[in-house]
Amino acid sequence: MSHSPQTTPGPVVTPMRVVIGLCLLAPFVAMLWVGSYAKTDPVVIGIPFFYWYQMLWVLISTVLTMIAYKLWQRDQRARSATKGGAEQ
Repeated sequence: MSHSPQTTPGPVVTPMRVVIGLCLLAPFVAMLWVGSYAKTDPVVIGIPFFYWYQMLWVLISTVLTMIAYKLWQRDQRARSATKGGAEQ
């Protein structure tokens, strides 16, 4: 009875997953590095840099999260296609 248990591979670090991680990490780093935006100049339409920089990151974060989500979907489709092809 030589049953080999079917194991599922653990987490795999791929270049796509690294990009996904960077997309999700960038907004945190940008917002936690307060010294980079703790100033009033330049002023845009009367709004000091401190405020419009943070509001700009709301938009950038949205785009980066959307990119990360699309890449994650692509990665999952590729993994399931590979897994499905290996079973046949």
